Amino acid sequence: MEDLIHIQKTFEKIVYIGKKISHREFEDCIFKNCDFSNSDFSNNTFMDCEFIDCNLAMTNLTGTSLKTVSFKNCKLLGIHFNTCTDFLFSVHFQDCVLDYSSFANKKMPKTKFNSCSMKEVNFAGAILSNSVFENCNLDNAIFNETQLKEVDFTTAYNYKIDPEFNPMKKAKFSTQGIIGLLDKYDIKIL
Repeated sequence: MEDLIHIQKTFEKIVYIGKKISHREFEDCIFKNCDFSNSDFSNNTFMDCEFIDCNLAMTNLTGTSLKTVSFKNCKLLGIHFNTCTDFLFSVHFQDCVLDYSSFANKKMPKTKFNSCSMKEVNFAGAILSNSVFENCNLDNAIFNETQLKEVDFTTAYNYKIDPEFNPMKKAKFSTQGIIGLLDKYDIKIL
């Protein structure tokens, strides 16, 4: 990973705990079973990359470009995705742990979150239009002034979203999920 540009490479079982890697470009690369926890990945570019079974907990991504990057079965605890570069930001998450991460004020329409743990994730001010939260645990996730137009929450659970402070025209919810929209009223639905 010392080269400045990496194209169509596969990195397996790399352990870079607490290290700094910056000003590198990764295009069409695959990362498998790598541990980058507590590392500084600021100012890198990842384009069309895939992270599989990786630990990126508490990794610093300030100024990093994530352009069509997918994460599968990854540990992404406490990552501030909101500090990533906005230009062409596009991510997808499958079976990931994103607890305590932040997407505050991030423009990320059409993002797919599939079977993810998203406890206390911050979505304040984010634009999530047409996104999908499939089978996601949104326990104590923060939605405040979040654009939720046409977002699919039908299989998501444990969310609490105030419709007065989050535009959500044509968003989809299951009947069981309605309680998460009425939580502030402290009413009982039987």
